Amino acid sequence: MLAIIGTIVVIFCVFGGYMIAGGNIDIILQALPVEMMIIGGAALGGLLVANSMTVVKGSFAGFMHAIRGPKWSRDDYRDLLCLLFALSRLRRQKGNIALETHVEEPQESAIFTQYPKIMRDHFALTLITDTLRMITLDMDEGHQVEEYIDAQLEKHHHEAMAPANALQTVADALPALGIVAAVLGVIKTMASISEPPEILGRMIGSALVGTFLGVFLSYGIVGPFANRLKQVIEEEAQYYAVIKDVLVGMAQGHAPQVAVEVGRGNVPTVVQPSFYDVDEAVNALPREA
Repeated sequence: MLAIIGTIVVIFCVFGGYMIAGGNIDIILQALPVEMMIIGGAALGGLLVANSMTVVKGSFAGFMHAIRGPKWSRDDYRDLLCLLFALSRLRRQKGNIALETHVEEPQESAIFTQYPKIMRDHFALTLITDTLRMITLDMDEGHQVEEYIDAQLEKHHHEAMAPANALQTVADALPALGIVAAVLGVIKTMASISEPPEILGRMIGSALVGTFLGVFLSYGIVGPFANRLKQVIEEEAQYYAVIKDVLVGMAQGHAPQVAVEVGRGNVPTVVQPSFYDVDEAVNALPREA
């Protein structure tokens, strides 16, 4: 919602200020379709050339992602800590054999199925189950588990950031594409140099709309959305970092309460559940899986 409000403020202040200062909005409106075709088409073409279709689709979806914001709430972090606590407690009390059933078939697990939102996040579910599977296969040294998870997180983060980086590249290119549109407008104007000054003035004004649009779209629309998308992805990545912290603590032999508290400490402050909230939630978990 804040992204939408910000975009409205940008558009209102730029065009409203221009009109209040006595600018003729008709010149911009008349030139807008053609200039948008040149600038937008070139930007879209460049996006297609430079990226895979997966990244292109992610770039368009990134605008909605930036508007919605991070998908993980305070309750989601609490649920994650409860899930990891239950798994850690089960391993500590009954050993790796008891854990294997839940890891191999999480869709049938009495523990995992209590948390449908985590189940719907493919990477979170895979990160938890694959790491626990490796732990049950005797990779129980803390540094080994940490290195294994770090490799997974790095790959996922690189892939998740690709659409935001693509949008930032488009934003960086838009001012230059605006100049291209403006130059084409100047070429058209020079071909009509014999026209009266009032006509030439409108033609030059239309040409300059290209430069304006390129800079405006870059710094007023696409650039801010790309930056916001990066922030959202970075904040969402903390969810997976919490998974890492708890699983590494589990591998190091920490008590479930300790491992979960280490993970809770790394939750972003704005969505961090309190110690007492998590303690109450884990104490309410059923003792048997």
